[in-house]
Amino acid sequence: MNYVDGSFILALMIIQKCSAALYCFLCLSFCSLAQTDLPRSYNVFQSPTPIDIDGKADEQWSQAPWSESFIDIEGQKAPKYDTRMKMLWDDQYLYIYAEMEEPHVWGDITKRDEIIFFNNDFEVFIDADGDTHNYMEFEINALNTGWDLFLTKPYRNRPKVIDNWDIRGIKSAVDIKGTLNNPMDIDTGWSVEIAMPWSALGEAGYNLKAPAGKTWRINFSRVNWDYELVDGKYSRKKVDGKYLPEYNWVWTPQIAIDMHRPEMWGYIYFSKSKGDAFERSDNQMIEYQLYALYRQVFEKGKQEVKHQKLLIKNKEIPVMFEEHTSGWNLYVVSPFSKRKIIIKEDGKLIHL
Repeated sequence: MNYVDGSFILALMIIQKCSAALYCFLCLSFCSLAQTDLPRSYNVFQSPTPIDIDGKADEQWSQAPWSESFIDIEGQKAPKYDTRMKMLWDDQYLYIYAEMEEPHVWGDITKRDEIIFFNNDFEVFIDADGDTHNYMEFEINALNTGWDLFLTKPYRNRPKVIDNWDIRGIKSAVDIKGTLNNPMDIDTGWSVEIAMPWSALGEAGYNLKAPAGKTWRINFSRVNWDYELVDGKYSRKKVDGKYLPEYNWVWTPQIAIDMHRPEMWGYIYFSKSKGDAFERSDNQMIEYQLYALYRQVFEKGKQEVKHQKLLIKNKEIPVMFEEHTSGWNLYVVSPFSKRKIIIKEDGKLIHL
């Protein structure tokens, strides 16, 4: 599902009733506001030694900072149970560790590549080159059952979903802080540890080696369900014969109930040393604002782009709408890099 940013809609409704001068002012004001809700970022440090994947926070993980606590997928609301993650890297793997607070740890899906989010799960989304196309998804439940798939582009753009694709060489483990599938006690939660090899992740990023000094786009999701007991076993809760909707708790908010907006995912930077840290670029600010406008054009039509400008560091950047025989593009000329930043009709990001 694609939900539109409410602040943008409100601004457009007001704009339609305003004079041309006020129109321009409000447009620029919206673009400034968009910068206050930017995706989160995380510096991924190098692990001094290979990590044994057992689902536990062994000594190496003391080298990695905790992320912020996860938030509701639409933003603002704090989830009922806490979730945090850490990351490290070495020459062979991207390592991920997450802890999830949960008083009732349960799961019943044991076959790989089934629809894992029908259980409570932990999910990883990776776009190696940051163009929103050719990205990966991995889901895992408390039974350490995994599901990996490859998407050629977001669902809004009608992708090919390659379910038979596997992250060859992946390692994962789960540790239960309590007892699995036992409704007679109260658990503390569960943790998951994952090692993803560069030889697989690099298939979408044109690089099969550790991306030291590079920035990738990534997000994490935790799906949680209200439960009921059926014959003493956990199950997703139903009311009037229908399952209650799941909770979606994420590292960086999507501003919609839709994980498949890669332009909203967080930035992870593979630090080469402790002092080597992520810095958000001016062009990344342009991309973020341009995608907000792209979603409006994609959902409502080209009239949404008329007279639009971005505002970055007090620079007004006109947005151009370009139609051609196979579709349309949105683009700006960056005053910082002097290059075109283009979003194609299918959502792909290009720098020329």
